[in-house]
Amino acid sequence: MNTIQILIADDDLEIAQLIKIYLTNEGYQVLTASNGREALNLIAKESIQLIILDVMMPEMDGLEVVRAVRTEHGIPILMLSAKAEDMDKIMGLTTGADDYMVKPFNALELIARVKSLLRRSIYLNAQIQPAQDQDEIQIHSLNISKKSHTVMVEGRNVNLTSTEFDILYLLASHPGQVLSAEAIFEAVWKDKFLESTNTVMVHISKLRDKLESELGGVKLIQTVWGVGYKIDP
Repeated sequence: MNTIQILIADDDLEIAQLIKIYLTNEGYQVLTASNGREALNLIAKESIQLIILDVMMPEMDGLEVVRAVRTEHGIPILMLSAKAEDMDKIMGLTTGADDYMVKPFNALELIARVKSLLRRSIYLNAQIQPAQDQDEIQIHSLNISKKSHTVMVEGRNVNLTSTEFDILYLLASHPGQVLSAEAIFEAVWKDKFLESTNTVMVHISKLRDKLESELGGVKLIQTVWGVGYKIDP
């Protein structure tokens, strides 16, 4: 299972630590910064998938950080502020933040918003980076043939349903790229994804069982917790 890295930038150390505990319990890796400049230094050095950013910080405030990040990155940003006025929210969102929460906040709601932002980010990336259509894909010891709709492992046929094949082909044709449940559902089922459905999870679970049986226990399909699925090249 791969870990998403999240940056918390807040000069209130108690709040930062509380958020960190909740995120860590959800399986995320968390970095912290106590001011805007420290946050930008971490963003430059680390692979950050989401930023939780306080508006009022010393040295460089949250709005300045958002402007600086948006010159180079499309990383999802969730802003936190003690200011509840509509104009403060509008300023944060128009500056480039993706979401805005007012302190004090419900920690479970924050986690839900984090997951939503990550899913949306992965889905948009999947849409922006379409894979090149290939008749055959060789990944690890699997040979996937789109033309014959078959999957072979060392000469043995892996018995997959049509839907399982389509999911495997989709993931294998985007090696190393995380695809959300939304992206997978809409690409394979050609229908609008419903938040409450666990259709993708059920099919991937069955697909995994079949592949691991043929691959001697090798876990080909990786879960990126709270975000989606991928196959490493």
